[in-house]
Amino acid sequence: MSINDQSDSEYFSSNPVQYRKRLDGQFYETQCEELALSLLGKVLVRHLDDGTIVRGRIVETESYLGHEDAASISYKGKVTPRNEPVFMKPGTAFVYMTYGMYHCFNISSKGDGASVFLRSIEPLDNLNAMASLRKQFKKSTKTVIANKDLCNGPAKLCISFAIDIKSCNKQDLTTWDRMWVEEDENSRLIDTIVCSPRIGIKCEKKWQDKFLRYYIRDNPCVSKIEKTKMKELKYSQIENIK
Repeated sequence: MSINDQSDSEYFSSNPVQYRKRLDGQFYETQCEELALSLLGKVLVRHLDDGTIVRGRIVETESYLGHEDAASISYKGKVTPRNEPVFMKPGTAFVYMTYGMYHCFNISSKGDGASVFLRSIEPLDNLNAMASLRKQFKKSTKTVIANKDLCNGPAKLCISFAIDIKSCNKQDLTTWDRMWVEEDENSRLIDTIVCSPRIGIKCEKKWQDKFLRYYIRDNPCVSKIEKTKMKELKYSQIENIK
């Protein structure tokens, strides 16, 4: 399957984005569970070093509640050089490494060390640039990547959007000119959001089982479809959606 595969291109060309305003500080000034829901359907924008603009719709998020949350990097409120961004103003980018080689991307929210983890994105603009970035990271540049697989996981989306600690960590997404989140009127077309436990959590069972992961039902770019531990919410009925 190629980056221009017909079955992929039909889906992506049928979901145009209507670019809106950049989300401001007031949008991020909310508790992380609400923010995680509100970010679904919004558009992440990255201005690459060569001038290319890549965009993608956020389709999967996780909430990390901070001080009380045993799975949070800021559990018990301890501030370290690594987790400092989640204690900064809401809307701050927190980028960290996992397994010594993959970057992950959170956005700070209102609350003591709370943040929203971006897990998956639906690619919208300059997919070829995303594919090129992904291939540069792989040992074999001949690997073919389907559209839906470009950003369907936290490490993949960071590679496709050139998000790393050196360039993006601690940046204010409300003012920085190299990355931000935009409104998209198509987010109102979302019908159902699925809630489920977070993925890969290793801590006390109480926190493993909490329904703090959210994704847009039926979107092909979601990293993992939950079939048992889940509940569904109608998007239009969710309070505090911005």
